[in-house]
Amino acid sequence: MSANAADANVWVFGYGSLLWHTGFDYMDVQPARVQGYHRALCVYSHVYRGSKERPGLVCGLLAGGACRGLAFRVEATSWPEVRAYLHEREMIYDVYVPKWVNARIGPTLGEIGKVYTFIANPKHAQYAGRLDVDQIARLIRDGQGTSGSGLDYLTNTVERLAELGIRDRTLERVLAATQRTS
Repeated sequence: MSANAADANVWVFGYGSLLWHTGFDYMDVQPARVQGYHRALCVYSHVYRGSKERPGLVCGLLAGGACRGLAFRVEATSWPEVRAYLHEREMIYDVYVPKWVNARIGPTLGEIGKVYTFIANPKHAQYAGRLDVDQIARLIRDGQGTSGSGLDYLTNTVERLAELGIRDRTLERVLAATQRTS
């Protein structure tokens, strides 16, 4: 287990559905920014937001840029259970690579610490690659899985980011495109 030097508690970085559907107990939540990765709708969803026949699309972290989200502090004694939960949820098809990355954490993004997060694997069959906005919007609009629609996923993510004062113009453009794509 890797943890911050100051204590044995663990930070988990959320950038997609963890922002609005965390699913685990945490001690604290703070704004966070990961440098070197950006949020992208780049992972085909065959279960939660789509199916193999009609895949949906969800977020992943890709190399380059920066990503703002939330860091959830998990008590060290709860970490094994939380990690198991996250792996059951996020690693259903191994399309992500779990990774410890550096982040700036806190109201002023001044504290530097390690966060545990999930990076999209560009070599995986469910990696969508670079799609244009209309292609992404169509997948989002048509995706329906065990956790609901792709449109609900995108709407919840954009709304939660807005509540946090974070603008993701790409996600906002895709959301607008879902209204015009047929």
